This record gives sequence, C-alpha cells and structure tokens, in this order.
Amino acid sequence: MIQAALFDLDGTLADTALDLGGALNTLLNRHGLPEKSMNEIRTQASHGSAGLLKLGAGITPDHPDYAQWRTEYLDEYDSRYAQDTALFDGVNELIAELDRRGIKWGIITNKPMRFTDKLVPKLGFVIPPAIVVSGDTCGESKPSVKPMLYACEQIHADPQHTVYVGDAERDIQAGRNAGMKTVLAEWGYIAPEDQTETWQPDYRIASPLDLLKIL
Repeated sequence: MIQAALFDLDGTLADTALDLGGALNTLLNRHGLPEKSMNEIRTQASHGSAGLLKLGAGITPDHPDYAQWRTEYLDEYDSRYAQDTALFDGVNELIAELDRRGIKWGIITNKPMRFTDKLVPKLGFVIPPAIVVSGDTCGESKPSVKPMLYACEQIHADPQHTVYVGDAERDIQAGRNAGMKTVLAEWGYIAPEDQTETWQPDYRIASPLDLLKIL
C-alpha cells in the first residue's frame, strides 16, 4: 500500500520555466548576449541556475566568474519568481484524490530554500504539502538519497511504500536509491537528447492524473 507520493517541483508540479527563463534573458540582455527561446529554456529548466547559465552564457561552475553570474541570476529570479509560474493542469485534482485516499504528499526539490519557501505558498495547492525539502535543507541535494530519506522520516512513511515523481534523471536515481517506486513525469522539462529509457523509471506518466492509475 502506498503511504506517500513525493514530487519534484520545477517541471513536475509547477511550470516555472517562464520565470526562470525571463530572469535568464534579462541577465543576457544586460551582458549584451542574445536571448534564448522558451523551447531552449524548457530543456534546461530542471537543471537550475547551472544548466541555464551554461545554456545562455556558456558559463559552467568551473568558470572563474561563475559565482558572480549565479548571484546575479538568482537575484534577478528573486524579483520575479512567481510572476508567470503556475501549477500544471491536473495537479490540484491529483492532490485532492491523494488526500481522499489517505496518501500523504510532499515536495523534494533542488531549488534553494530561499525560493521554495516563498513560492510554494503562492502556487495555490488545494491541500498544503505534508513536507517540503529544498536543495539546501539537508546539506545534500538530489541525486543524493539524503533528502529522500529525510522526507520519509519527517512524515513517517516507509520509502518502500512511497512513490517519487520527477522529470530529471537525478530524480529517478535518488528515488530508486532510496528504495522508492520512481515515476517519470513526461510532461516536464526533458530535452530532446535525453535518453530517458536509460534512466529506468518504474513507471512513466503523460499527465499528473495518470499517477492515480498506478497507485
């Protein structure tokens, strides 16, 4: 019996790409670089600031100016984090049904607490999450199992009776290594070059409500 359903945030529960991308393009304009299309941004949105800065400016974490760029990007995102972000269709209907079935739900994201704590209350969840674990809650983020096990401990759920839903390879890795059933959110921020068959999720679903078919 499933005791809990845990979810990634960006690209799984919420469509955050417009705000993530808007912040990126504002930064690129400031530095005289060409903007990126929303299609390009969506393929990297699950990879956070590191993926977006690589896409937009070719800057990776080993670049000497990376910390400066990241700070500037996060400050820009902070100014608009909930401007155009919304839940994907079907998310609240799914959460309501999980609650009706007595299944706890929560969020495990790599998004920093600085943003998660402000964004989650603004998203309009019909029932608030039982747990929210941010990228810096535990000192380690996905694909580490630490946030996965921490979430289960906090809500008194057995990982073997928990499903984790996400749209990135690290989501599937973290869930599997924690002993959870893993579910790939195919509506999320998946790049054309991603070889999702190699990720080996236990299930794939095309929309949030499809999760109910496997619980």
